[in-house]
Amino acid sequence: MKDYPDKMSPEQARAFRDAVLNIVAQIPRGCVTTYGDIATLAGWPSHSRMVGRTLRYTPGAENLPCHRVVNKSGRTAPDWSRQRPLLEEEGIHFKPNGHVDMSLHQWIHMQRNSLEGGWYINDFHFSQRE
Repeated sequence: MKDYPDKMSPEQARAFRDAVLNIVAQIPRGCVTTYGDIATLAGWPSHSRMVGRTLRYTPGAENLPCHRVVNKSGRTAPDWSRQRPLLEEEGIHFKPNGHVDMSLHQWIHMQRNSLEGGWYINDFHFSQRE
């Protein structure tokens, strides 16, 4: 496991897991978001890899739309052959390099919370070209 500069206590790890699962549950059909965006929203912006581990190893996560989470360049998980077909069923477009066209489908949803010093989900937007 990567030695992160910001170590989590067990309580923080549980809160992180709960936040990740809550955020993923809200990703709308036809949209994707990144591991990094989820980590930032959960309050741990340097822990994007931990988002992937959380989704992979948390019982019940398979009932969430985890297929809507991609890396920052729009690449799907290399060891999950079903992810791309699931996204295509939702109308997600892929570029010739096999990555999701983030300009069409990225879920833009962050707003700074100056009171808490963290990120929170405020408003959900995405733009799709006609």
